[in-house]
Amino acid sequence: MNYRIPFNKPHFTSREAYHVSAAISLGKISGNGVMTQKCHSFFEKKYHFRKALLTSSCTDALEMAAILCDIQPGDEVIIPSFTFVSTANAFVLRGAKIVFADSMGDHPNIDASLLESLITPRTKAIIPVHYAGIACDMDVIMQIGEKHGILVIEDAAHAIDSYYRKKALGSIGQMATFSFHETKNITSGEGGLFVVNDSRFIGRSEIIWEKGTNRAAFYRGEVDKYGWVDIGSSFLPSDLTAAFLYGQIEMLGEIQRKRKEIHSRYLSRLSGLEQQAKLSLPTCPDYATQNGHLFYILTSGLDERDQLIRYLGKNGIQAVFHYLPLHSSSFYSNRHDGRELSNADRYARTLIRLPFFYDLTENEIDEVSDLIHQFYKS
Repeated sequence: MNYRIPFNKPHFTSREAYHVSAAISLGKISGNGVMTQKCHSFFEKKYHFRKALLTSSCTDALEMAAILCDIQPGDEVIIPSFTFVSTANAFVLRGAKIVFADSMGDHPNIDASLLESLITPRTKAIIPVHYAGIACDMDVIMQIGEKHGILVIEDAAHAIDSYYRKKALGSIGQMATFSFHETKNITSGEGGLFVVNDSRFIGRSEIIWEKGTNRAAFYRGEVDKYGWVDIGSSFLPSDLTAAFLYGQIEMLGEIQRKRKEIHSRYLSRLSGLEQQAKLSLPTCPDYATQNGHLFYILTSGLDERDQLIRYLGKNGIQAVFHYLPLHSSSFYSNRHDGRELSNADRYARTLIRLPFFYDLTENEIDEVSDLIHQFYKS
C-alpha cells in the first residue's frame, strides 16, 4: 500500500556519494579500509568508546558479544522480553538459555528492580535494551553486574547520540551494540557497530571480527604474518558501507537537531489527549536524554490500537505497532519459565509508532496529530 506519509523514509545528506566515490578512488573497497578507520576514530573520540568496530548489522555485533562472553550451552542470559529477536537469537545460537525480564511500568525499558531475582549461578550476561534511545537505569544494572560477576552488554540499537547521566550510551557496559539500519538516526542501509569498553576483550574482538584471524594486528605491523587463531566470522562491512555511513556522520549534529524537533512537536501536539486521559505519551527519566529516534503513543488496549492504525491508514498515514514479546513467541514460549510479564504484554498490545524521519515536515506532523485528535473525538 502506498502511503502519503510513510512510517519511515531514509534520509540522504548528499555527502554519502562523495565519500563512496573517494573510497573507490583509493582502490580498496573491502573491509577495514580508510573509511572504516575514519568511522572508528569518530565513534571512539566523540563517545569515549574504548574500541569501536563497524559490523554488517547490529545482529552481527550481538553475535560478536555472545562469542566474547564465552557463552556455553546452559549458560543464562537476561534480556527484556520486549525487544527485537536479534537480542536473544545471538545468545541462543551459542546455546544460552534466555531468561526474560519484564519492562518498566512507565517505559518499555527493562525493569532493573527485577534483575536480582532472576540471577542464578548460571547467569553469564545481562542485555539492557535502550528502547527508543532512552537509557535504562545503568547505575543499578552495572552495580548488579559487578556484584555478581556478570557482564553487561548494552543493546543500543536505537541509542546513537543518547546519554545516561552525561555518559554516552554504549560507553557504560563491558560491550555495546548499535544499528545503522535505514530506520535508525544515521544509516548505511544495513550496518552496525560493536563497542568494547573492557580492555580484556579488545584483542580478541578484532580477531573474531576478522574471521578468527589476527589480520588486523598484521596490518598494524604487530606480527610478521597472520593466520587462523580463534573462532570468528566475516563481521566487518565493506569500506563502501563505511563511506556511506561517514557521510551521515558528518551531518550527525544537524540530523539530531531535526529529529529532536520532530519529537518535541509530536509531544506538544498530542499532550492535550494525554491530559484528557485518551492516550499516554513517551516518558524520559531524569537520568536519560531523548535522541529523537522514534515517537510512540500508548492506547487503552489492543482493539483501540488496531482501530487507530486502520484509521490512519485509510487517511494515507502509515503507523505501526512494535515488538511481539519474545517470551510468548512460537519459537521460545515452551522454554519460558511461565512468569507473567504483564508490562511487556501491555506494550505489545497498546504501543503505536508514528511516522518519524528526518524529512518529515511540520505540516505532516500536524496532519498526523490532527487525525489522532479526530479519531478520539469520534
